[in-house]
Order: sequence, then structure tokens, then C-alpha cells
Amino acid sequence: MVIQVITALAAGLGLFLYGMKLMSEGLEKAAGARLRKILEMVTKNRFLGMIVGILFTAVVQSSSATTVLVVSFVNAGLMDLLQAAGVILGANIGTTITAQLIAFNLSDVAPFFLIGGVVMLMFFKQPMIKRIGEVVLGFGMLFFGMSVMSGGMETLKSSPVIADILGSLTHPFFAVAVGFVVTAVLQSSSATVGIVLLMASQGLIPLEICFYIILGCNMGSCVSALIASIGGKKMAKRAAHIHFIVNIVGSAAIMVVLFFLQEQILSFITSISTAMGIEDVYVNGVNAKIARDVANTHLIFKVFQVLVCFPLAKPIVKLTYLLVPGEDKKADNMHLEYIGENSVFSTTAALPNIISETTRMAGIAIDNLSKGIDVLFSKDTKVIEEIYETEKAVNFLNEEITNYLVKANQLSLPVEDRKLLGGLFHVVNDIERIGDHAENMADAATQLREDNLSISSFAEAQIRDMFAKTKTLLRYSLEAFEKKHEEHLRDILELEEEIDEEERVLQESHVERLTKGECDAETGMIFTDVVSNIERVADHATNIAFSIITDVQKTDIND
Repeated sequence: MVIQVITALAAGLGLFLYGMKLMSEGLEKAAGARLRKILEMVTKNRFLGMIVGILFTAVVQSSSATTVLVVSFVNAGLMDLLQAAGVILGANIGTTITAQLIAFNLSDVAPFFLIGGVVMLMFFKQPMIKRIGEVVLGFGMLFFGMSVMSGGMETLKSSPVIADILGSLTHPFFAVAVGFVVTAVLQSSSATVGIVLLMASQGLIPLEICFYIILGCNMGSCVSALIASIGGKKMAKRAAHIHFIVNIVGSAAIMVVLFFLQEQILSFITSISTAMGIEDVYVNGVNAKIARDVANTHLIFKVFQVLVCFPLAKPIVKLTYLLVPGEDKKADNMHLEYIGENSVFSTTAALPNIISETTRMAGIAIDNLSKGIDVLFSKDTKVIEEIYETEKAVNFLNEEITNYLVKANQLSLPVEDRKLLGGLFHVVNDIERIGDHAENMADAATQLREDNLSISSFAEAQIRDMFAKTKTLLRYSLEAFEKKHEEHLRDILELEEEIDEEERVLQESHVERLTKGECDAETGMIFTDVVSNIERVADHATNIAFSIITDVQKTDIND
């Protein structure tokens, strides 16, 4: 009998956890990209950031997922700590929606969700329908798991041993510790609250003890973000500590209030369910009123926690600098900064982090190209060697980012993000080719130095003028790529046409100078190669800019 009960509880918990994971990941895949865009747009205001945090977490059903996303955003430099604090506070409230759903006790309809989810996954080919199918299936598994656990706990009620063990769970601090440990192990405060809800509704633990277990859950939910930030930058660690501090400070404040007003709070919470017309009856082995009491407790505690911590956001951010002192060492060019094994990973934030790393690679390649143009005229041996060394770093980043893109293509990314991965392969390749042109400039400078040749001041002015236009084009292209701005796309096309025309004119004028004997053939060949290289850089820059838009949009811009 004992083995059967343990098996039922373990199976129910497994179904519950996997169902929640499936539902959360399915929602992230289906709507993660859109939710991320909203998050990026409105987090400049801390209050709006909190509202978005509530909505985002309510949708993805996981405060851990939201917090890890925020930590990864901070790691990538897309969000500052004060903005992160607003979203994290909102996530604390949004996570209570799971307990509210569980309290509805939808076990009777769980089989319909299971069947519906399986049908959508097996018989539909459209990616979006499959993602929604995962959500529906996960929802069904969650409630089916709750039903299985409820059946197992029904048996536990008659066990004197279990009654004695749970009866000893009377000390508030011990209850907090249990909530913390269980949540840290399960990596889900919603799962722990769900279990507590079932146990309380079966009469295994009193509501007042649920108060303290839920406080432990609040603190245990910080573990996911703290673990996720381990390999990240100091700012990412600080963002994770914001989550930790908020939950510690909020839980401590609630503990103080409970110490003086526990009976009044207990009466207030039970009166809410009564006012809602929820009867003290058992449905599928679960006491509906007690289940709602536990869910409401979770919600009220979280709201109180946010009310306490929202005005303290700035001091909390300052405190994180004391807990995580110092600044990050600047990453050298032969190391990844935003992606890889030592970065903070979130499927919803994977694409922005790849874009940040790719933009960093582009900055290195463009700076190297500028050195390449300058060294044509200085012929400085030391700078030439620096260009060759930097080109090795560009090649390294090209290989590493490409490998990461291959791995990302095998992950369960949001549907919209997966559509952009193919274009990113081409962008990284275009940036690598820009790096090659910098190396070509160094080769030309080496030849000029070894053969004791010089480019005339007139030709230098022409090269610098053409490159200045190309640098403007590169700047517009990177802005379009990194920030998805389309405002300069027409300017980019016009600049590319100007550079193409300038390349044609310079090549013709060079031939004319050669025929008049105004320059020697060897220097002339280097000049034409340099001009051709700059024109090709402009082509690569245009490719980078147009990686963000569809073929239909390209047609509109060209018209």
C-alpha cells in the first residue's frame, strides 16, 4: 500500500511538473518573440515594466522563466537593473495565476485537454498549431497530475504515521525551510504551492502552516535565477540578486506581520472565499474552499511583497552593487561575450544575445577595416601585424557564432525567431568577409612598404571619401540589424548606388591616368584593388541591413 501511494504521488508530481514545463515552453515558442518585443518596448518605465512582468509571467506560467529572461537581457545590455527590478516585481505577482487555476480543480476536463493536445501535435503540420498543441497538452497533464496526486493524498489521510509527521510541522521557521528546499529542488514555486494546496485541501496541514511554506516557496524560487547568472556578467548576477533581495525582504516583512496579526490575516483570507460564494465542499477529493484560500494566500502575499519592495527599487539596486562588487573585465577578441557555455541562456532571449554577439563581431571587423585604410598611407609595420591578429579573432568569432547558430537551430526557440536564424548565418558570413577585406588592405600596405611605393595625396583623398560613405552605410546597416530599424533602408540603397558609381568613376579615371603616364602600373593595381575592396564591403553591409526584412518589404523599398 505504501509503495502504491508513493508511486501515485511521484507519478502525479512528474505529470504535473512535465505538464507545466510543456505548457510554459509551448507558450514561449508560440508567443515568446512577441512578448519579448513588448518587454523591450515598455520597460523604460518601471511601473509599466511591472505590469508587463505580471502579464508575461501569467502567460508563460513561470516566474523563473521570466526572471531568467530578464537576467539574460541584462547580461546582453538590453535592459538596466532598475528596469529589470520592475519586471521581476511583476513576475512575482504573475506567478500566482498558476495556483488560481489549480484551485478551479479542472481535473474532470483534463482528459479533453490531453486528447486535444495530442491531436494538434500529431495531425497538424503547422508549427504554430503544434506549439499551441503543446500548451493544451501541458495544461491537461498538469491537472491530470494534480488528480493523481490528490488520489494518493486521499490515502495518506488514513495513515497515522503521515499524520504524526505532518502534525510535527508546526514551527513557522521549519515550514519556511521545507518550502524553500522543496522549491529549490523542484525549480518551481508553482509546483510547490500546488502540492501545498492539495495537502491543505485534504486536511493534511492547516492553512496557517501553509502561510509559512508559501513564504519558503517565495525564497526558493530565487534559486533558478541565481544558478542561471553564475556564468554571466556582474550585471546579470546583480539582476538575479534583485530577485533574491525582493523575495527575502518581502518574506521578512510578511513574517513580521504574521507574528502580530496571524489570526486576523487567517480570518481575512477565509472571508474572501466566503464572499466569493465558494462552498466548503469536496470536489474530486479536494476541498474547494481551502484550495481557494491557499491560492488567495499566495496572491495576497505576493501583492504585499511588491507593495513593500516597489518603493525600495533604487536602494535594492544599490545593494546589489555591494553584494556583487567590481566591474567585468573587458572580454578579449578571442572570447565570446554574450553567448556560449558561460552565458545566461533563455530560449526567448537566445536571438537577442546572438545579435549582440554578432554586432560585437561586426564592430571588431569594422574597426580593423578602418585601421586597414589608415595603414595604406602610414605603412606602419606594427599596425599591419595588429590587423592580421584581429583578423584571426574575427575568424574565431565567425566559427563560434556559426556553431552556436547550428545548435540554436536544434533548440525549441520561438517560432518567429527560428525564421530569422537562416538570415543570421548569412550576416555572420558577410561580417567575416568584411574582416577579410581589412586583411587585404594590410596586404596592400605590406606591398607598398616592401616595394617602396606610395599612393598619391589625390588618390588618398578619393579612397578616404569613398570609405567615409561606406562607413556611414555600415553604421546604418548595423543599426538596422541590431535594433530592427527600417528607417535608413532606403538611404542604404542610395548609398550603395553612390559607392558603386564612385567605384566605376575611380576605375575609369585610374585607367585614364595610366594611359597618360601619371602613375606607375604597380601602384595603380593596388589602388584599383583597394577601391574594389571598399565597394565589396558596401555590398556586404547592404546584405546585413536587408537580413531583417522580407522579400515583400525589399520590393516596397526598391519601388
